[in-house]
Amino acid sequence: MEDEEAEAVLRAVGRQIKVWREAAGMRQGELGAAIGYSEEMVSAVERGRRIPRPDFLEKADEVLGAGGKLAFMKEDVERARYPKKVRDLAKLESEAVELGAYASLQIHGLLQTPEYTQALYAMRRPAYTDEEVDRHVAARMARKAVFDRVPRPAITFVLEELTLRRPLGGRMVLRHQLQQLLDIGTLRHVEIQVMPMDREDHAGVMGSFRVLKLPNGKTLGHSEGQLHDRVISDPREAQILEMRYGMIRAQALPPRESLAFIEKVLGEEK
Repeated sequence: MEDEEAEAVLRAVGRQIKVWREAAGMRQGELGAAIGYSEEMVSAVERGRRIPRPDFLEKADEVLGAGGKLAFMKEDVERARYPKKVRDLAKLESEAVELGAYASLQIHGLLQTPEYTQALYAMRRPAYTDEEVDRHVAARMARKAVFDRVPRPAITFVLEELTLRRPLGGRMVLRHQLQQLLDIGTLRHVEIQVMPMDREDHAGVMGSFRVLKLPNGKTLGHSEGQLHDRVISDPREAQILEMRYGMIRAQALPPRESLAFIEKVLGEEK
């Protein structure tokens, strides 16, 4: 695990499962057989070494007669599955009243389909395990809750034309991704813009970033790098990112023209 908070949650859940199992007079192997998991998996979960899936907790709750107390912890465990930096970013996104993002090399994470995200994490080097890929995909998909928040935040994106044409994951994955962009682009509180490849002036040559405005009026930035992402809270640096983002939006196609452009690219893919 990457952080103490997640470790603490998993240890607490593991202890609860152990207490209920021992109270029921069951061995780890017996519980595993009853819920469809190995004895090794039950042992690892009880020691806080593995993250139990929702069905593990639901079945254990039923078999051990916990009355919903184990199943109730699914939400906490699900959050613990996500990497700390993802949880921190999701918290900022959940608080922001305005969110603007420029993506230079791929479709922005909040706009991605599960298949597109799966393809991205599958090609990471050093390679992730299947469990790690699933964990990161689930974390990214969970962040999409920002679109359903009430009151609605104002959300804007600027995507590079190149990202609309690069078939990461294959042509079918790209077609589904382009269609999702068109669907999300119709939401009244979301605007998607495209930066054409023929632009001679471009304020985003330093790479991807986002700008978030909080209810208290404070502006934060988030910069994405090769190995490390960082939240930018210094007002002067955040102001620079806000200025750059404004210039990028001005240089890109307007939202309506951008959706027409995406539709045109989708038609070329069929």
